[in-house]
Amino acid sequence: MISSKAKRYGGYPLARRQLALALALGLGLASGTALAQSNATGVIFGQAEAGETIHIENTQTGLKRDLTTDSQGRYRAASLPIGVYTVSVVKDGKVVDSRTNVQTTISSGTEVSFNATAANAQTLGAVQVVGNALPAIDVSSVDSRAVINADQLAKLPIARTSISSIALLAPGTTPAARGYGNALSFGGSSASENAYYINGFSATNPLTGVSSRQLPYDAIDQEQVLIGGYSAEYGRSTGGVINVVTKSGTNVWKGDIQAFWSPSDLAQSPRSMYRKNGSLYERGNDFGQFDDGRLQYSGSIGGPLIKDKLFFFGAADWYRRTGTSYSPSAGGQQSFNNTAETTRWLAKINWNITDNHIVEFTGIGDDEKTDSQIYAYNYATSTVGAYQGHQYTKNYNGTQTNATPGGNIYIGHYTGYLTDNLTVNAMYGKSRSPHVQTITSANGAICPLVQDQRSIASTNPAPNCNIASGQLQPGSKDSTTGWSFNIEYRLGDHVLRGGMDNYTLRATWGNTPVGGTGYIYQDVGNGDIIRQRLINLGLDPGLYNPAAFSNGWFVESTALSTGTSARTAQRSEFIEDNWQITDRWHGYIGLRNEQFTNYNGVGQPYAKERNQLDPRIGVTWDVYGDSSLKLYANAGRFHLGLPTSVAVRGAGPSTFPSTYYSFTSIDPTTGIPQGLSVGSPWSQTFYNNGANGTPPDAKTVSIRNLKTYYQDEYIFGFDKQLANNWTFGGKAMFRVLRSLIDDTCDARPLQAWGDAHGLHDQVAAGLAASTGCWLYNPGNGGTFVLSPAPGQYLSIPLTAKEIGEPKAKRRYYMVDLYMEHQFSDKWYGKAEYTFSRSYGNAEGQLNSDLVQADVSTTESWDAPELMENQNGPLSNDQKHQLRLLGIYAPTEDWRFSTVTRIASGYPISCLGARPLSAGGDPVGYGAVYYWCNGKPAPRGSYGRTPWTYNIDLSLAWIPAFLDHKFTLSADIFNVLGKQRVTQVFERCETGSGGPRIDCFRPRSFQDPRYVRLGARYDFSL
Repeated sequence: MISSKAKRYGGYPLARRQLALALALGLGLASGTALAQSNATGVIFGQAEAGETIHIENTQTGLKRDLTTDSQGRYRAASLPIGVYTVSVVKDGKVVDSRTNVQTTISSGTEVSFNATAANAQTLGAVQVVGNALPAIDVSSVDSRAVINADQLAKLPIARTSISSIALLAPGTTPAARGYGNALSFGGSSASENAYYINGFSATNPLTGVSSRQLPYDAIDQEQVLIGGYSAEYGRSTGGVINVVTKSGTNVWKGDIQAFWSPSDLAQSPRSMYRKNGSLYERGNDFGQFDDGRLQYSGSIGGPLIKDKLFFFGAADWYRRTGTSYSPSAGGQQSFNNTAETTRWLAKINWNITDNHIVEFTGIGDDEKTDSQIYAYNYATSTVGAYQGHQYTKNYNGTQTNATPGGNIYIGHYTGYLTDNLTVNAMYGKSRSPHVQTITSANGAICPLVQDQRSIASTNPAPNCNIASGQLQPGSKDSTTGWSFNIEYRLGDHVLRGGMDNYTLRATWGNTPVGGTGYIYQDVGNGDIIRQRLINLGLDPGLYNPAAFSNGWFVESTALSTGTSARTAQRSEFIEDNWQITDRWHGYIGLRNEQFTNYNGVGQPYAKERNQLDPRIGVTWDVYGDSSLKLYANAGRFHLGLPTSVAVRGAGPSTFPSTYYSFTSIDPTTGIPQGLSVGSPWSQTFYNNGANGTPPDAKTVSIRNLKTYYQDEYIFGFDKQLANNWTFGGKAMFRVLRSLIDDTCDARPLQAWGDAHGLHDQVAAGLAASTGCWLYNPGNGGTFVLSPAPGQYLSIPLTAKEIGEPKAKRRYYMVDLYMEHQFSDKWYGKAEYTFSRSYGNAEGQLNSDLVQADVSTTESWDAPELMENQNGPLSNDQKHQLRLLGIYAPTEDWRFSTVTRIASGYPISCLGARPLSAGGDPVGYGAVYYWCNGKPAPRGSYGRTPWTYNIDLSLAWIPAFLDHKFTLSADIFNVLGKQRVTQVFERCETGSGGPRIDCFRPRSFQDPRYVRLGARYDFSL
């Protein structure tokens, strides 16, 4: 048994290959925490005798630093590029003690201390060790994180398409609704509330904040997932932070070439969607396809352009996926032959100008293209018909959240070691991305979208020749430009850091309806839905004439048109102090100040948020003084700004007309209704959300003194080192949302105020000139601004009671426990169990119940009636999660590994019509209330989706006769093939209150099982 002191300082030899693997794995998914510094570098710190010289040298690039320990024998080398180092004690120009293979970790500290003085040091061979091969617990910081490195990425069965796939290994993360793309929820927050960094530059989606730009999988050196408690350097997140550092070239030219093939013959067919009555809704589903084949080629190479000075690294991925999918049976009945191609590249230059001044330049490309050839399909005969056209997209996933922003990124980074104690970092970066959607019909005419929600739709749906639900406006694009500057100074027991950053996000975006409008067929039922429309139009509900709807149906003509260019300015400053209070106590205190300004399409600010102060505080206790047991706690506040996309709906000239018609027949080819009741009183146009195409005055978009979006967080945890290379730990987290920003679209309180103050006409004129929606803080009062005439403004102060909305509520509780076995005796393993609850009436910036794409302008707070019965378990609530990671290498030729995630289901709600007896549908939204069968239906009160079991396995053969440079691998994803339901369709009633045939049908499943065969060759030049 190795003593805890030996674990901390080293001194026990291990087999070289075993140590190398232990190093790679030991630094991986650690649950401990570390000293904060630049988010693209690492730190080496420790103790020796006072006044001694510590020599630190990167064995891969020749970068050197020499430091002198202080009066207490402490030293700290900050902002070191990620790599492998040798740390030595030098006396009289000679090395007297040394630690080799010291691996730095992204935004973390690695302790290297020397317990022997130069005077009594023995031969170097007796003291050389692998730094952190059996890592001591890091007692120097307070946050909660997981880090996975390139070695693990190469060994574990992980999808190679997204950095979010890697982040799902971290506790507190859950997959977001599939309609948002490959996105994650962190700690109960919605999928738009995370921050993403690549080499210190913000790669977060600049339009909506959902997901990020990507990079080649094998360009990742380390990926850090900050789950909570992160330092004041990080902001613009109330969820989590994903922080990636890419690989760099070294003094040896080396690289790899890889090929991966997932044959369609070995792929499981996707599960089809059936309604509760047993009828087929869709062959397959929206997130799986038949004959699913995948092919990927990857490669990387890096080395010295000038030894010890100038280095190059490059990597590239080409990924192609083909398959067939089908539209729902109630729609146009179409078949899609899909071809998706993804091309990603990275090029990076590192220049050690001197040992005290280093720079790096990174270029990244990320383009995702999809082409779908569309054919008619007959569900009755299961036959493919005539060619109808095709749809092509580039860097666009078909929704306004657009989780595939793509594009190019260019980053420059400078690090200066001005003295032993003073370090500066500066970064500048830019990204640009075009978004394209091209729709081409075989006959040149594009049919409008037709949806059939009638009870007969399961057996006799309306026809539809539409080939796309919407059209992305030409010229759509977005960009990010930003810089940061940080400075660190070590003063005795204090490490002081401060910095600032400045980002500008721009987006041009919009959608127009294909075919001019869309049609939705519905049952009239008892006629309440027609009466409610008459009420909403300000007419007598008695004008409803059942005889006009003799077939029992009506059709709604509706389509949303949006489009604008917008800009968001983000700035922040932070200051923090890491204080080594005593040998066993370490304290942290930090303060961050955020500022956001959102501008509309003509450059006018419509929302400003200033002086958003985020205090952060934490403490760690090295209980025994030997880094074998650590207790830590922290508390902090975290702010989040409005995404750029708010300008598309909330501050842009949106048009959302809705018109109800009776009709006599349906065109058998296009599905367009015939014999419309034009001129009938119920067939006047009603504008949903008041969106009548009028561009709003920027001063009227949000309330005055709009409060910020923020939450508070508290964490308490421990990590304990056990015998035989085991570590055990756990943490408890509590998050509470303090303030939310969304929009209300209820004009009634404003008009009531005008009537009470004798200003009826002025308020009515101001409402007519507005979009009908205003950004505000739900549950709080505020001063609304209307513009009755150009240049004239009317302030309307309303209390929270007058607005009538409940207080926004989101609370998240988590308890996480883990056991980890560092690599030894030929295996590595980690088991982690997470219990969590996400509860309240506000998911955050998104509404996953409806998979709504309008970030921060959801329909939840548009009127008080919509918030009835909303309190309950939120959409991303998964109570139980078990993660199992394992690698077993019985010989140097063979390797087995697994990534397993077992999780409980998500809550199910029932959305329906609010009966007239309860006040009906005052805002004309239809069946989207938490009411079903005429009774309240509290959120999450209709059970949960089933447990899911995702077991992924990998087998690799690395033959000795090829010097272990060639690898053949086979990965099986979802070995059990259990395609459990992960979300259901929750709209269970029609607008008239009748049952909807699609109630609780599946909306998404687990991905089908597939096999990935791989070949990799590693080479050196």
